[in-house]
Amino acid sequence: MKQITALLFLFISVNIFPQTYKFITSFGGFNNAQSFNVSAAGFIYVTDTGTDAVYKYDTLGNYIKEAGGYGWDNNSFDDPFDVYATPLNIFVADKNNHRIVQYDKDLNFISLLSTRDGNDNDKAFGYPLSCAASPQGDLYILDSENSRILKFDLFGNFIQNFGGYDAGSYALAAPKKLAVSPINYIYVLDKDRIVVFDQYGTGAAEIKLNDSFISMNIVSSLLTVNTASEVYKLALNTSEKGMNKLTLSGPDEMPEIQASFIYNNKLYLLSQSQVLVYTTE
Repeated sequence: MKQITALLFLFISVNIFPQTYKFITSFGGFNNAQSFNVSAAGFIYVTDTGTDAVYKYDTLGNYIKEAGGYGWDNNSFDDPFDVYATPLNIFVADKNNHRIVQYDKDLNFISLLSTRDGNDNDKAFGYPLSCAASPQGDLYILDSENSRILKFDLFGNFIQNFGGYDAGSYALAAPKKLAVSPINYIYVLDKDRIVVFDQYGTGAAEIKLNDSFISMNIVSSLLTVNTASEVYKLALNTSEKGMNKLTLSGPDEMPEIQASFIYNNKLYLLSQSQVLVYTTE
């Protein structure tokens, strides 16, 4: 709990000495890229709601494989809104099909998780906007239809839901994105704040932002959160005294930012059409 209490100050206090990241390259050629994530092995997965597909690249920008296309069968999507990568598995939040699609790391189909049409309202989710797995293998799903988070184990068994109307001041109003830290705290970008829960679904912190923030990622212990034009980072495993606003140098025409993460000291930004790569100056 000490770490979470400290974060309340860290997010509000923005560092006045921003770190500069210089644009070095870009890759991809997407229609309407929505989200991306990177595995520990260094492979980047991008979802494109324009083509209803998920794409795999290495960190040098080399295209490897894709899966999907519009539809509702096992290897199709209808608005793939988020992607999360573990060393072995890839999870895609297939929004309009109301399900999570699981692939192996090579984008071979494994399974579907869908509960909306069942009889148990506690585990039913619809229009999932985000998903992420914990270090223990538990899967967290952002259920936008009911404004809550659902937790399943690695076998797809329902464990609990939290963040709903009964969560008091931690009740989610308009959740946009979730991320899981290495020590198993769940961060939810919710309208004009970040709400933090522990692994049992108990509210731990409320971090005030504003409603211009649109996406958030945690890679290793680095959290990034971004608007369409700005990126901030925070190292969750240190006692640094403020969130760093990053200064972006280039390209000449900066596109709107969809999502961001930092991996191996490089900053990766996702626009609707490309992944942009930056390095520290």
